[in-house]
Amino acid sequence: MCFTATPRGARLARRLVSLRLDEWGHPYGSDLNQDLTLIAAELAANAVRHGLVTGRDFRLRLVETGDGVFRVEVSDTRTERRPVPEHAERPATGDEESGRGLYLVARLADRWGVDGRPGAPGKTVWAEIGP
Repeated sequence: MCFTATPRGARLARRLVSLRLDEWGHPYGSDLNQDLTLIAAELAANAVRHGLVTGRDFRLRLVETGDGVFRVEVSDTRTERRPVPEHAERPATGDEESGRGLYLVARLADRWGVDGRPGAPGKTVWAEIGP
């Protein structure tokens, strides 16, 4: 799914992830739906805030691999602004207005990471829940 790199696009991405999970049998309010929706929201917000290249959208992909693993991927076109894994290791302090997104992703996901986009500029930040 492709979204405008705006706060509105990030909100729509979050809502569509929750809707898709509900359609797949993981109802609103279930732990899986809430956790994956929050992960998608944080990754989409980061793509809008840190991956924005004017006029370029971000892409979100949600898949169930068939072996109980759910994966959400958010791709943007900003190659040089990669997430720093150390930011996921500590929460932001009470005075900081941002900086909690990767920490939340790291706590909710079983695995997460960042990959380059072969044949295209940018990066894909992904997270997985499941065995």
